[in-house]
Amino acid sequence: MVNGVRAPFERFTRQGTANQPAAAPADQGFPVTQATSFASQFAAVYLNFDAVRASERAGRLAPFLPDGAEPQFGWDGLGRMSAGAIQPYGVKVEDAQNAVVTLVFQAGNRRQLLSVPIFHDGETKRFVVSGRPGILPAPAAAALPAEGEPRRDATAEQELRTSMANFFKAYAASDTASLQQYAAAGVTLEGFGGAFTFVELKDLVVPLSSEANRKVTATVVWGVPAGGSPTAEPAAGDPGDMSGKLEQSYLLSVVKQGDKWFVQSISGAERSVG
Repeated sequence: MVNGVRAPFERFTRQGTANQPAAAPADQGFPVTQATSFASQFAAVYLNFDAVRASERAGRLAPFLPDGAEPQFGWDGLGRMSAGAIQPYGVKVEDAQNAVVTLVFQAGNRRQLLSVPIFHDGETKRFVVSGRPGILPAPAAAALPAEGEPRRDATAEQELRTSMANFFKAYAASDTASLQQYAAAGVTLEGFGGAFTFVELKDLVVPLSSEANRKVTATVVWGVPAGGSPTAEPAAGDPGDMSGKLEQSYLLSVVKQGDKWFVQSISGAERSVG
């Protein structure tokens, strides 16, 4: 009797589950990755034009456009525009064949967006730009909230300053023997191999703590080689031929063993201090 009651109930439950529609995938079967690559290549041609090379641009645009489209796809052949740093920004999928791919790019000192409608032929696996693109302003940079200065361990900072300066000097030169003397036991460090030169340790922030392990933030000035050592007062001439300086911040995990500090790891700083 129990089995007789249970069997219809189980059949009803299975039928109910089977009749529920499956959740549709977000991309609805549209090949987002490939379409984004196609749109990025198109944008690199579309956003760069010069009146003296109009025919070249038309030839490069042709593989992206539908039959019968005007060769310059909306440009009247006058003036010039230059854009770069083209990167994917987002994709709005309409269905398995249609989507709008949005890219971010840099033109002069402006960040902007380009929305490109794309059609995908599922049988031939081909793409085509299906309509006029649209340029939009990119969102402005976010407002960074102020962050208070941490309580600093002046004693530890004084202890660490010389060894940290020497560490970054070896880090720039990538002298394995010199670099490893600053590494904690079991840690292998790799440096720049001479790509940069060490100029100065501008700042070192060690949060106040009684622990032997610390997370410290170091602000370092690197010299960018250009035929000579960086100096405070560069000689007159072409600035591009002079050695430059680049200020950067790092987060280091250090540990004190006896009266010495050793580096366990180094990475880019999470956020500038101050």
